[in-house]
Amino acid sequence: MTQTLEQALIEALDDEYKASATYAHIISIFGEIRPFTNIMEAEKRHIKALLPLFEKYGFDIPENSWLSNIAAPDSILHACQAGVEAEIENAEMYNRLLANTLAYEDVQQVFKNLQRASQKNHLPAFQRCVERNGIGGRRQGRCS
Repeated sequence: MTQTLEQALIEALDDEYKASATYAHIISIFGEIRPFTNIMEAEKRHIKALLPLFEKYGFDIPENSWLSNIAAPDSILHACQAGVEAEIENAEMYNRLLANTLAYEDVQQVFKNLQRASQKNHLPAFQRCVERNGIGGRRQGRCS
């Protein structure tokens, strides 16, 4: 089934909303730890990158339904493992969305940028966190 442009944008935005809310929730439980602090800020930028596309194409911007709908992990390690899984799923989602939006060069560029940031920055940071058994650092710490 081919998605419409609106469906593709909604799915991308919802995924970014979910990531941002998840990382904010983890920070609220475990404190200002990396990589969650850095990646949460990146997710906010991802959301901001998608919003102009909704405006350009005349679509309503959906509300963030994830703000009070996030389950808490029981450890930083589990949070990092979930981060790895989420970033892998994010790449798969963007592969599908890219295939469904070939006619929209601007959308393709935003989706590719978001996917690249996820795969080149977020995924390796979560993988390092897992390799360190969830031992991270405070915001001023040395962990990525």
